[in-house]
Amino acid sequence: MKIKGFLLGHFLSSSSITTRISGNSLFMSNSPFFFIVRHFCTKSVSNRNSREKVKLGLGNIRNLDDALSVYDDMSSTRPLPNVKQFNQLLSRVVNLKEYSSAIYLFKDISCNMGIYVDEYTMNIAINSYCLSNRADFGFSILGWFFKLGCVPNVITFSTLLKGLFRENKINEAQKLFRKMVKEELCELSVVTYGTVIDGLCKAGNVAMAIELLGVMEKGRRTCKPDTHIYNMIIDGLCKDRMVDSALKLFDEMSEKGIPPNVVTYSALICGLCNLSRWSEAKMLLEEMIGYKIYPNEITFSSLVDALCNEGLVDEAEEVIHIMKQQNVTPNVVTYNSLMDGYCLQGRMDEARNVFESMSNKNIAHDVQSYNILINGYCRKKKIDDAMHLFREIPQKGLKHNVATYNTVLQGLFRCGRDSCALKLFDELQVIGLKPDFYTFCNVLDGLCRNSQVERALLLLDALEHKGGGDNHHHISYYSIVMDGLCKAKKLDAARAIFSGLASKGLQPNVVTYNILIKGSCQNGLLDEAKDILLKMEEASVLPDEITYNAIVKGNLKGGKYEEAAKLFEEMDAKGFSLDSFTFELLLGLLETTEPNPTVLKMIQKFAPNTVKQKL
Repeated sequence: MKIKGFLLGHFLSSSSITTRISGNSLFMSNSPFFFIVRHFCTKSVSNRNSREKVKLGLGNIRNLDDALSVYDDMSSTRPLPNVKQFNQLLSRVVNLKEYSSAIYLFKDISCNMGIYVDEYTMNIAINSYCLSNRADFGFSILGWFFKLGCVPNVITFSTLLKGLFRENKINEAQKLFRKMVKEELCELSVVTYGTVIDGLCKAGNVAMAIELLGVMEKGRRTCKPDTHIYNMIIDGLCKDRMVDSALKLFDEMSEKGIPPNVVTYSALICGLCNLSRWSEAKMLLEEMIGYKIYPNEITFSSLVDALCNEGLVDEAEEVIHIMKQQNVTPNVVTYNSLMDGYCLQGRMDEARNVFESMSNKNIAHDVQSYNILINGYCRKKKIDDAMHLFREIPQKGLKHNVATYNTVLQGLFRCGRDSCALKLFDELQVIGLKPDFYTFCNVLDGLCRNSQVERALLLLDALEHKGGGDNHHHISYYSIVMDGLCKAKKLDAARAIFSGLASKGLQPNVVTYNILIKGSCQNGLLDEAKDILLKMEEASVLPDEITYNAIVKGNLKGGKYEEAAKLFEEMDAKGFSLDSFTFELLLGLLETTEPNPTVLKMIQKFAPNTVKQKL
């Protein structure tokens, strides 16, 4: 039986149909393949062999249903349209981001309909697999090339490289690129080099990207680096806070006659702002305008974001004013940054005004707009305002994400509303969102803060048995529960967790050690705290300022002034300072009728004027 170009018997027996895409069986109702079958089974079988209709249809594809309708017409036309028209259809399906459907149609065109596919068709199939994060299946299409007597070209290999980088398979991508060069599999283009350089920069391997830039500069004239290539590396250097190296590369561009563009300047300005090098950022901004390279919304948004992160919100408002003068319209990202700046300063009324003004300017809020404001209210412990916004999100046609739930969970726990928080934690999972690392940290910390350490232990045990990677097996989870146990004066239980970390394949970090040292000091076990400090150093975990403050404070409280002074000298030699709590404790000891000489000596070193005033 034939259904509009499909042989039903072949369709049901084809081995390719039994595969699973994204974990869904082919015949599940949410599968793209189920949708395709349903579409063809419900179409009428009237004769519509009109080439004009096919051409018209190809130019009017707006969604997958349109594309399938055109495919139905094409498969019914006799003689069949040529491969170029099928390629055009597949390209449209890929542009709709319906990658699984594009793969299925490719298989039907090549296997069932007998169309002689060409290099372009196979490249579309490889791209669809790579965009589906299945570069391994993309490589299988290479076999088709050789089977059909075709030669994979630079587009083929560039697509595979991009797919490997997309899946963070950096080593495999580098091996493929070396093979392409060594065996001359194709003639490399600027696009190929750009794919590798972009992938390396995004993976944090800017040094290797710079080496590749050098190879391009020494290579063929047709493959010299252009502005786009330099922009990738400059952006990578700036994101790695290596702005001086980025500026040096920027100067090299000018020397080689490669013109910078707005992307180049935006990356550098953002990098300088993130390092608080405002005067240099201003000079670059003036320079680019002088060259008639006008800042765009990315340039201005980067400036606004950097200023807000530095607490310079009023200056950020001024940038937005200049932005409008330059006829550049602020977007949702710009206003989100400004709103976040106000929230970080606790200026919630002004943050709310920004939020409301976006609606007046016809700028639609996104879920990040809500997340920022909710976080601001939670920080100020205005949890009712936060919950009102949380419930408003779906009413505005938006969807909560895990970050939204994480923010509200933390806010509820910190306001002591643990039962509401736990209901929300259940709700998160019921609606199909997957809790992440921060979710579990918030819940464990919230339970411990609200004197529910036993429930935190139960959750930790559940995470241990759940498995599934770092999300369910992380040293931070154990550190949080250990801290809760220490504060609940259950030091033995905290010690037991610490002792069992090695058997779980986890290495204690400085936070874990600090918790145990602090717990020992709070329980007056100063010798034990000192032993933990020694074990910490033996394990090559370097103590930090928190470590020393905890143990110095413990010894001061325990009256062991000589030991405290010795540790103070050690921390001072390492460049650490006393925190405000430890210093207040020292000052309290100074108020006694006969202050200890060792205490006086410590204070004199830390704050000599204080001792002079006392004496």
